[in-house]
Amino acid sequence: MFANVGALTITILAALPTGLACLGYTGGLPKATSNKAISAPIYVKSGEVFDGGWAKYDRNPTSCRSQQEGGEADTAFVLEKGATLRNVIIGKTAGEGVYCLGGGCNIEFVWFEDVCEDAISIKEDKAGDVTWIVGGGAYHASDKIIQHNGCGRVNIINFYAEDYGKVYRSCGTCGKCAREVYIEGVTARKGGEVAGITKSNGDKATLVNVCTDAKTPCQNYSGPGVKDGAC
Repeated sequence: MFANVGALTITILAALPTGLACLGYTGGLPKATSNKAISAPIYVKSGEVFDGGWAKYDRNPTSCRSQQEGGEADTAFVLEKGATLRNVIIGKTAGEGVYCLGGGCNIEFVWFEDVCEDAISIKEDKAGDVTWIVGGGAYHASDKIIQHNGCGRVNIINFYAEDYGKVYRSCGTCGKCAREVYIEGVTARKGGEVAGITKSNGDKATLVNVCTDAKTPCQNYSGPGVKDGAC
């Protein structure tokens, strides 16, 4: 069953007007305008905008080693704080998709064909730093799509996810700090929770107008892999 989650926070569940829509694009992976093979990550500096023009980027040779933890060298793109990446398709040979270092990144209309380890990782952000993920989507993530290791806020707007483990997961082993995620207009199908947080760290999740068939859209954890009720 495909359900519309109105407004869900760690403490409140309230219905929203039915006129609001889930706006994650459901038309499938965009058609690539070209194919690019890269042997190392592309770095986007602070304040820069990288517009891929809907090209598809693959790592050659592959940096994907299934669910073995990768690192920065395995990514397709590395964004510095304040950088913008848009209109890109990332292929299945990228072991890690996009790193945002320091938070404050803008990731706009970026699609992931077949997620290897994590699609997007936000690292080293601090309280007050806000990263935006707008549009785009990801397919076939056996675990997480978005991993949040820092201590700031992530806004996920009008994203699409299909066949995944978790859309967003705050790190439970990266040091105790309050991480925040705001998720709106997201469509998530054939997967697990939309948000996974560790409430004992002060994490907060807000889900607004999310369409999902997940049994528990927002899942609290008390430790790595240890579920502790809905948030």
